[in-house]
Amino acid sequence: MPGMETENSNTSRAEELKQLANEAFKGHKYSQAIDLYTQAIELKGENAVYYANRAFAHTKLEEYGSAIQDGTRAIEIDPRYSKGYYRRGAAYLAMGKFKDALKDFQQVKKLCPNDPDATKKLKECEKAVMKLKFEEAISVPESQRRSVADSIDYRSVEVEPQYAGARIEGDVVTLDFVKKMLDDFKNQKNLHKRYAYQIVLQTREMLRALPSLVDIVVPEGKHFTVCGDVHGQFYDLLNIFELNGLPSEDNPYLFNGDFVDRGSFSLEVILTLFAFKCMCPSAIHLARGNHESKSMNKIYGFEGEVRSKLSEIFVELFAEVFCCLPLAHVINEKVFVVHGGLFSVDGVKLSDIRAIDRFCEPPEEGLMCELLWSDPQPQPGRGPSKRGVGLSFGGDVTKRFLQENNLDLVVRSHEVKDEGYEIEHDGKLITVFSAPNYCDQMGNKGAFIRFEAPDMKPNIVTFSAVPHPDVKPMAYANNFLRMFS
Repeated sequence: MPGMETENSNTSRAEELKQLANEAFKGHKYSQAIDLYTQAIELKGENAVYYANRAFAHTKLEEYGSAIQDGTRAIEIDPRYSKGYYRRGAAYLAMGKFKDALKDFQQVKKLCPNDPDATKKLKECEKAVMKLKFEEAISVPESQRRSVADSIDYRSVEVEPQYAGARIEGDVVTLDFVKKMLDDFKNQKNLHKRYAYQIVLQTREMLRALPSLVDIVVPEGKHFTVCGDVHGQFYDLLNIFELNGLPSEDNPYLFNGDFVDRGSFSLEVILTLFAFKCMCPSAIHLARGNHESKSMNKIYGFEGEVRSKLSEIFVELFAEVFCCLPLAHVINEKVFVVHGGLFSVDGVKLSDIRAIDRFCEPPEEGLMCELLWSDPQPQPGRGPSKRGVGLSFGGDVTKRFLQENNLDLVVRSHEVKDEGYEIEHDGKLITVFSAPNYCDQMGNKGAFIRFEAPDMKPNIVTFSAVPHPDVKPMAYANNFLRMFS
């Protein structure tokens, strides 16, 4: 029977591909694993295991929208396959959709009543939903909320005589102070609350005064450096300064969002960037990323880290300051720099971005959401986001946006790249990512881009990860999320 033989050879080839995909997954080669699972699915599309495995690989690449789709497909093929619910539930959790996750873990428990792991996960999920309901019940409406910054007088915070760390004399943050602070951080010593308050409050004042889209001018003969996500990898941030010099008026930087979360030295990273901003406002520019938000910080570690190293009031303070970060920058009227990407509609002008009221938590749709969350795609047009938030946009979308705004190049971050960067859309879009060996497991390089005025050609520098103290990524993350990572 020729049909039967083909069927059998398809089945065994699909199984071979699954095994190869599993090996790639074990080697942290998640994109390769996705390609191989996809090939297996093309041969045997009705196998729930292939979809559940691919969902797991998508989760590792933070493509939670795709993971949810694959989990759903696995469940459609086999409604009694617990892994389908498990993978989809984990992706919902990673997106902060606790109520959806809870439903899936209740199904897992129903299908595997004696599985202690399923019981444990369900309990954690129930706790998270209860906590969320409690927070919603006691939350004050936005319009009535008082600024926590207004209630803090850092000058009244006493510095104990035995404190031997970095000190700010008076109101001015100096280079000497910053260097001493970096040294202390390197040795895992904390900065005194008084000085942490001072830095964060001074930065807030500066950021509040900025527009949502900031224009940067690089004079002829001068250079300017753009860095991507740092994600709490403080020792790699120090390495960037080692390779490219400390921020100063003559050596200015733009850090393009996602300073915090995942890496367990996020507080050190954010205080370093803020301190340089206080020392010399033109030495460092900061853009908001999708992780400079309450919902992400609650899940991915920054909130827990701040609570552990400083206090609850700092959690609120940082949330407030993150809402002041600008959303995008334009360098020399030619290079558009944004954390995520472009828009679901054509015709967006720079003036539309300038007009965004950014002083809020990021919404789930609209221009602000898309700036923080979108990703490029190789094919033209627009498509759904692999992340489940924002969208994917093609080279034609990039080209039109640049033409309509008389720009040359889009620089964005937001995605891990093996080489630390990727050039796409006929050279009109560059992704730059500055957290090498992301989460201690991706094996990627980091990169930054140096632009020289006046020609503003991007010069990309790549670098490898450096050692850091034995504190694992996500050490302060939500307990249930650590269980799934």
